[in-house]
Amino acid sequence: MNKVNLAIGIHNHQPVGNFDFVFEEAYQKAYVPFLELLERHPKIHITLHYTGILFKWLKEHKPGFIPRLKKLVDAGQIEMMSGGFYEPIMSVIPYRDKIGQIKKLTDFIKTETGYSARGMWLAERIWEPHLAKPCAEAGAKYVVLDDSHFKNAGLKNEELLGYYITEEEGCTLCLFPITEMLRYTIPFQPPEKTIEYLRSIAEKGEDRLVVFADDGEKFGIWPGTYEHCYEKGWLESFFQELEANADWINLIHLSEVLEQTPPLGRIYLPAASYREMMEWAMPTTAIHQYDKFENILKEQDLHDKYKVFVRGGFWRNFMVKYPESNNMHKKMMHVSQKLAQLEAAHGNDNKFKQAQDHLWAGQCNCPYWHGVFGGLYLPHLRFAIYRELIQAENLLDEIERSPEEQRRGWLDCQVKDFDADDAEELLASNSKMNLYFSPQNGGSLFEWDFKPKAINLLDTLARREESYHEELKQLSHQSINEGQNPKEGVPSIHEMTVTKEEGLQNLLFYDWYRRTSLLDHFLDQKTSLLNFSRCQYQEAGDFVNTAYEYSFESNDKIMIVKLWRYGNVRSGSKLIPVYLEKKISLKRAEPEFKIDYVIKNLTESKHSFWFGSEFDFALLAGDAPDRYFVFPGHTLEDARLRSMGEIANAKEVQLKDEWLGISVSVKVDGPATFWRFPIETVSQSESGFERVYQSSVVFPNWKFDLESNETWQNRLVLRVDEL
Repeated sequence: MNKVNLAIGIHNHQPVGNFDFVFEEAYQKAYVPFLELLERHPKIHITLHYTGILFKWLKEHKPGFIPRLKKLVDAGQIEMMSGGFYEPIMSVIPYRDKIGQIKKLTDFIKTETGYSARGMWLAERIWEPHLAKPCAEAGAKYVVLDDSHFKNAGLKNEELLGYYITEEEGCTLCLFPITEMLRYTIPFQPPEKTIEYLRSIAEKGEDRLVVFADDGEKFGIWPGTYEHCYEKGWLESFFQELEANADWINLIHLSEVLEQTPPLGRIYLPAASYREMMEWAMPTTAIHQYDKFENILKEQDLHDKYKVFVRGGFWRNFMVKYPESNNMHKKMMHVSQKLAQLEAAHGNDNKFKQAQDHLWAGQCNCPYWHGVFGGLYLPHLRFAIYRELIQAENLLDEIERSPEEQRRGWLDCQVKDFDADDAEELLASNSKMNLYFSPQNGGSLFEWDFKPKAINLLDTLARREESYHEELKQLSHQSINEGQNPKEGVPSIHEMTVTKEEGLQNLLFYDWYRRTSLLDHFLDQKTSLLNFSRCQYQEAGDFVNTAYEYSFESNDKIMIVKLWRYGNVRSGSKLIPVYLEKKISLKRAEPEFKIDYVIKNLTESKHSFWFGSEFDFALLAGDAPDRYFVFPGHTLEDARLRSMGEIANAKEVQLKDEWLGISVSVKVDGPATFWRFPIETVSQSESGFERVYQSSVVFPNWKFDLESNETWQNRLVLRVDEL
């Protein structure tokens, strides 16, 4: 029989900020048992990739693992693959960070294993044509990409049994196509299925190349795979099948292919990722249409033949679909630009290098998008990104600010198009806090960083419709073990439909505005706490999501940001002209800011108003006993952060988080009725549909009457203290 070359690549990764028990479980169920099997099967030659995040954890917590890995590298059994150290989406980080991240991981691999990595893994196999240059300049000779990338360029299956070369500005890079079929047979189908496929390739000619490269977590961490791969012996059986057929299946490293075989030709690939990712990046309505079209093709038995021409969206549109992702990305860009400005003078300073490493950690891709994995919907992952970026900023402040400024504090305000929407934002800072305002979107406050703890207190996420919610509405509660997949083997996570609790469909409420803070609401008399919390009420004013005018002034001791709008409040069929002003003041070294509200009735007659200012605080856990509400002078039956309730005639609310070690307070001069309720999303993850606590809304509100040209005034003071 003709010989076929098989290159196997395994990518292992855990996100920045993931829980330690998740690392531990992945280590025990995937990383160690996989390595042990390799040790027992020395003829199985593969390529391994570990992200720098995972490497750092292994070195600190499992010091014996990397030396075991090095022995297999020294024996020639394992080839190591580089990539971005903190697993960024390489195409959307600055050029200098692309180079730095790749070199950092390559250097780490060389130091720890002695191997000079020639290839690299691209996070989520997200490719854009310009990447050929920075990858090559960072020392990479090849990357692995999905075969669908090549098919999008017009190639057919029989043209993908090798590798191609591409270039950007004359910098060349070799591209290996990953066979999609093997991503679904390994390890989800019996090993014989893969052997049969390889035999069909061998029959077409001598020394054809087939590449399999996929997540190492699918060998033990994905639902049902530990039992399948190890307890029932799938992986051992697979290795045994490869060994039994070694006379015609040649296991080869990708770097060896470069040495032994010329490329099939030159190619220029379009921007792409794996098929599911490109679907998830589309707007929800477009995903529904996409699914319907795919079903039509399947019903007419045309899907397999023409699916290559059915393409989804573009990864960058996650930053359109989710404004929260865009703000996180633009915060990262903002910090990277600060670093770049200081590099010439301070590039060799230890603090600069530490700041750079925090920045790179803040580029970890996982919370910037969402698909079958929790990603953006997981607050602890977003929290970790902001923490890294704020820590980087803190170090840059220490570099940039004089000792006198650091001692007594300082003030700064920038006006810039922070989020790249062609509208200006106001970035106000003192030595304790960052306050980011969006005049264009309701004069809202969308980021409040408490620097001493490196926390963005407003790291919130709105409730929005996802394409899979329709499936959830029709789903009866069932578990993985109820056998949803009739095929032999175990289901892939792309084929599962599982819920973690009953009744999730009853939590599907959608926000018509983004859940930020300092949002100005005028309510009608029919509004209740329940329908307001569900975003199923009638907004009487036109102040949310609309543009405010702004100004700011500052001296050595205080900064004042002023936001104002002439708008209308509906009362029955009438529109009542209203002027609203909010003046925010902060001092140079205080962890608090004041908001002075002025509301003026611009009509010639008396009117009644119901006004409230919304604040949305993200403190990670809604049920934990060490995170709770306090209303001084009032007793709460349920003080959890995910509790809902109304406290009348109150002047202060505190949100205590003993785990983070902070207390956030909102005080009002004129007593208010305080509403509180949680924002909880329903999202898809690798282990099923789940409810996720995102934040707690605090809504002080007032009812008052105003005569013609009369004004209502109140002061709010927001403060964060360390416990």
